[in-house]
Amino acid sequence: MFEAKKSAKATLRMIKISPRKLNLITGLIRNLKVSDAIMQLKFSKKRAAVDVKKCLQSAIANAENNDGLDIDNLVVLKAIVGKGSVMKRLVPRARGKAFRIKKFFSNLYITVSEIK
Repeated sequence: MFEAKKSAKATLRMIKISPRKLNLITGLIRNLKVSDAIMQLKFSKKRAAVDVKKCLQSAIANAENNDGLDIDNLVVLKAIVGKGSVMKRLVPRARGKAFRIKKFFSNLYITVSEIK
């Protein structure tokens, strides 16, 4: 879609939210300009938007400081959600039983690139 020159990456691991919920937010910012993506995340009411915004700002800082890219021409090239580890916990139930619940974690990988 975009012709990428250089790119910068940022990762955020072990986010305490399920990958399914996190993927809803990352779908909003894929292939958007960085300024538009930040505005989308700023006004989103989802809890995951805070973590995605933090990772996106880290990718922007990496692009500016490490690679010397221009912020005005940056586009979110990739926003990938990966499955993290799963914590297993027990919940006490009646008659001495216990049910197992799973607490899901996610990994987030964001790549921004400069377009012409």
